[in-house]
Amino acid sequence: MSPLSAARAALRVYAVGAAVILAQLLRRCLGGFAEPVLAPQPDRVAVVTGGTDGIGYATARHLARLGMRVIIAGNNTGKAQEAVRQIQEETLNDKVEFLYCDLASLKSIRQFVQTFKKKKIPLHVLVNNAGVMMVPQRRTRDGFEEHFGLNYLGHFLLTNLLLDTMKESGSPGCCARVLTVSSATHYIAELDMEDLQGSRSYSPHGAYAQSKLALVLFTYHLQRLLAAQGSPVTANVVDPGVVNTDLYRHVFWGMRLIKKLFSWWFFKTPDEGAWTSVYAAVTPDLEGIGGRYLYNEKETKSLAVTYDLDLQRELWARSCQMTGITDVTPDTFSG
Repeated sequence: MSPLSAARAALRVYAVGAAVILAQLLRRCLGGFAEPVLAPQPDRVAVVTGGTDGIGYATARHLARLGMRVIIAGNNTGKAQEAVRQIQEETLNDKVEFLYCDLASLKSIRQFVQTFKKKKIPLHVLVNNAGVMMVPQRRTRDGFEEHFGLNYLGHFLLTNLLLDTMKESGSPGCCARVLTVSSATHYIAELDMEDLQGSRSYSPHGAYAQSKLALVLFTYHLQRLLAAQGSPVTANVVDPGVVNTDLYRHVFWGMRLIKKLFSWWFFKTPDEGAWTSVYAAVTPDLEGIGGRYLYNEKETKSLAVTYDLDLQRELWARSCQMTGITDVTPDTFSG
């Protein structure tokens, strides 16, 4: 990618970030972010990817506080074990555990699913939260560009492999729920179906935004499939806003400086960033409702192209090929 194109992608990402930060600042001045009041959730099971720190950790902790059995899926065993210990101590819920899952490895994802299914437990909530942001050009173990491979394809495969368990766990009036964490950067993203891996040109900002756009398209198509099959599972997208986490180590130095000096005022805390995920996981307001983009616990419109059914279907088919799973779309909509 030319320096001019790379600069353009970066400016668009930072412009979106600045707009979100200003909106968050205004809301904080007008009263701030209120934690949603949610009912206890005993006897329900959740898997949270990237639950060792940041938004994922806060999400796992809040779900554990509601009484759920929470399984943290991550690739850092030491950090995960400490996260489990802290959540158990803080929530007095001993039903919190860790299972290893490296979302940058299709083999590891399949091993995680096998290990989870051996437990013979239901799965009511899957939170696709883990991700990397604006990293230098790197490849996953399977050769995919890291943003696309880890943020998107990893969660695509994980979700599809767990769907049978979720369908068995859900029931009419009490659906299982798939929640996928996207970002406002999807609004400025472009999906290059001819070069999803950024092989011809690479921008860390563009690659990150593309992965977040892909997650929205994936969720909407997944919801269409689930609805057509009459499955007791729903799929929604959540947007946490701009949150004070460790993901910003690869961003422009000026952004890191702003974060360091003003994060307490401009950025959401990890808890505030997690509230939409937690809300979407348990609120009765969303019972049986899917295909929504949620920001600050409210439905909002995503980028217009995300509603393109042909693009949803094309990305889904390509993703099935990349991950080695069967595309059920033709059979589901054959009638």
